[in-house]
Amino acid sequence: MRTRHAGAAVLAALTALTLAACGGDPDEIGADSTTTNPEQTEGGGGGDSITIGIKFDQPGLGYQDGSEYTGFDVDVATYVAEKLGYSADQIEWVEAPSAQRETMLQTGQADMIFATYSITDERKETVAFGGPYFVAGQDLLVAEDNTDITGPEALEGKNLCSVTGSTSAQRIKDEYAAGVQLLERPGYAECVTALTAGQVDAVTTDDIILAGLAAQPANQGKVKVVGAPFSTERYGVGLPQDSDMCEDINAAIEEMIEDGSWEEAVTANTEGTGYTPNSSENPPTVDACA
Repeated sequence: MRTRHAGAAVLAALTALTLAACGGDPDEIGADSTTTNPEQTEGGGGGDSITIGIKFDQPGLGYQDGSEYTGFDVDVATYVAEKLGYSADQIEWVEAPSAQRETMLQTGQADMIFATYSITDERKETVAFGGPYFVAGQDLLVAEDNTDITGPEALEGKNLCSVTGSTSAQRIKDEYAAGVQLLERPGYAECVTALTAGQVDAVTTDDIILAGLAAQPANQGKVKVVGAPFSTERYGVGLPQDSDMCEDINAAIEEMIEDGSWEEAVTANTEGTGYTPNSSENPPTVDACA
């Protein structure tokens, strides 16, 4: 009997060890496997990987081409992740659509988000921010031969496209042209398609995003950026509110600016677009962490 009890005890111990090695708990088997490993949110790295949300459809900022990810947001995120202790092959890139960014951070689908994510007081109610790492301005994209639309005030009675979950179109409706007709699309590429098809009169978002879209071979000669920015968009690093990475992220951004890597990344990702960052705002000064 003692032998059988001892054998059962050993088996139970081995089972517990096996579950622990798999990262499981008998009460949590079947839990969502996408939940972020707590080690990944520790400042300074130390986990096996880190999950970073970016845009997949913004040329020059966050763009997916097969298994390759390129753009300024990608370059800044890679630099920051390295300073946190993660090599490029330890980064898992996930798409972060505008309307889903807060949810992704709150549910652990992303550890950080670099996705042209403007810092606002409203967003600070649900997520935290590092940075900013860039300052853009809202602008308009119109047909190449359009001479009527020179700014947001000229959109009264016009059709305007922007992306679901962004604040750009609503700002125009609230502050400049109450009679503008809004068309929402899941991504900016779809908005540009609507513009070139004549379904809308303009597309609005940040100037650096529009410049990248206009420079795409399929769009060259068909659309243009108006070039009269009318807002200040401070791109931050989206974080869960309980994250302890803000200080380390800000230190990495400051180092990137100081060692010249930031300017190199801006130049490399805007070359050929005709875009020039606002020199009075860039490079930016990071905010104090809350």
